[in-house]
Amino acid sequence: QVHLVESGGGLVQAGDSLRLSCAASGRTMYIYRMGWFRQAPGKEREFVAAIRWSGGSTSFADSVKGRFTISRDNAKNTVYLQMNSLKPEDTAVYYCASAYTIASYDYWGQGTQVTVSS
Repeated sequence: QVHLVESGGGLVQAGDSLRLSCAASGRTMYIYRMGWFRQAPGKEREFVAAIRWSGGSTSFADSVKGRFTISRDNAKNTVYLQMNSLKPEDTAVYYCASAYTIASYDYWGQGTQVTVSS
């Protein structure tokens, strides 16, 4: 089992930046990939970004490409989501997730709120 704890959310203005962190503990040595997802009020949860635990290859949703970056610190078992040029439409609860295989995400954090005011 993997336990995930997100942090770094908050209230910012449009154009500002935030960095989210996700600290993983437990059976982290078997992690294949880490991802960030978000869910806005009244909307379904959507993919934001992902990173391979080994090798570090990344992928992003079209809506955040060029504004968000994802990175990881394997020594700290932590994944980061750097969010720049934030827009009001980025407002959502952001969730971190871990995957043991390419098939699906197995564990989820509790989420951290990001609110972007116009």
